[in-house]
Amino acid sequence: MLSIDKQLEIIKRGAAEIISEEELRQKLKRSLSTGRPLRVKLGLDPTAPDIHLGHTVVLQKMRQFQELGHETIIILGDYTARIGDPTGKTETRKQLSEEEVLANARTYERQIFKILDPERTKLVFNSQWLAPLTFAQVIELAAKYTVARMLEREDFARRFREGLPISIHEFFYPLMQGYDSVALEADIELGGTDQKFNLLMGRTLQREYGQEPQVAIMMPILEGLDGVQKMSKSLGNYIGIDEPPREMYGKTMSLPDELMVRYFELVTPVHLEEVRSIAAGLVGGNLHPRDVKMRLAREIVTFYHGKEAALKAEEEFKRVFQQHDLPDEVPEFHVSPDMLEDGGIWLPRLLQQAGMVPSTSEGRRLIQQGGVRINGEKVEDPNLKLVPADGMIIRAGKRKFLRLVCRS
Repeated sequence: MLSIDKQLEIIKRGAAEIISEEELRQKLKRSLSTGRPLRVKLGLDPTAPDIHLGHTVVLQKMRQFQELGHETIIILGDYTARIGDPTGKTETRKQLSEEEVLANARTYERQIFKILDPERTKLVFNSQWLAPLTFAQVIELAAKYTVARMLEREDFARRFREGLPISIHEFFYPLMQGYDSVALEADIELGGTDQKFNLLMGRTLQREYGQEPQVAIMMPILEGLDGVQKMSKSLGNYIGIDEPPREMYGKTMSLPDELMVRYFELVTPVHLEEVRSIAAGLVGGNLHPRDVKMRLAREIVTFYHGKEAALKAEEEFKRVFQQHDLPDEVPEFHVSPDMLEDGGIWLPRLLQQAGMVPSTSEGRRLIQQGGVRINGEKVEDPNLKLVPADGMIIRAGKRKFLRLVCRS
């Protein structure tokens, strides 16, 4: 193992808060003297099937613990996912079925091992220790925390103030997550800053059950491609780790310049000293933001798809966006006669039917913003009735291309 100071430098990389750093130092000191790796826990609720870069911030930290030689444990919360984490929610979440949770969990397993070493990752389901609890044991667990303390949690407090319903089972979510730490005798738990209440619950319950409390390490919430709101699939400002190399590269290139260093630090394996050098180069004007962003895009695509795919994606980006050529592969959309009225079709409807926009209203908005081109020419009329022609190229936004096929 590395020295305590060196380990601390790596562990603190990008971390928003550590409770507490002195306890962490003591745990590392004991680990170094005894040769026993620390048990590092990360809980993931498989409530949705896809992982994006925002989810990988804590996974990258877990990977760093693996490289430091510590024991890493991923808890797939098949039990907690049935409740759904109430963090940040203004209403009770829909409960998932066991089948939905397990289907999502299988997808999670495949995706997380794009980041973590499967040989050094212990993967467990929290139903292993939560399902066998008797009702008496559940009551004993619930007795270790008060309603008043629960209502210190901001989302619960807000809903209580506003007279919005809080279901009793939602109070069990942080208790269940905290009990995970008791069951595993965790030394460290990772989570986002929005998980602080849940992570501190683990510390409280460990004390109640006679264990040394875990260290809570909270990672920041990653901003999405809009540079403002957190990365979210529902907001459309995300980069999915299963997306094709070309899409990942192009999306990264749309990132605001001020977030580049943050992305290097939180979602790439680039060495910390080099990240600091990049930051200094940008501030001093020695590095061009475009070149830095292309490096960032290469790093992200390389991590998930390999170096060759990253270089190919970069060449295509240069050709399409810098030289204004078409990509190597343009998907085709067959225009059938029953789609036409008097030989034409309202352009927003065509965009929607071709899957280029989710709705006709979004199609209108994109046209009004100058984001739609036909054969390279910008379309300005959102009411345009297009007469399709075989081989016509439609471009929506920066990265979506389509070739119309009008042959019967």
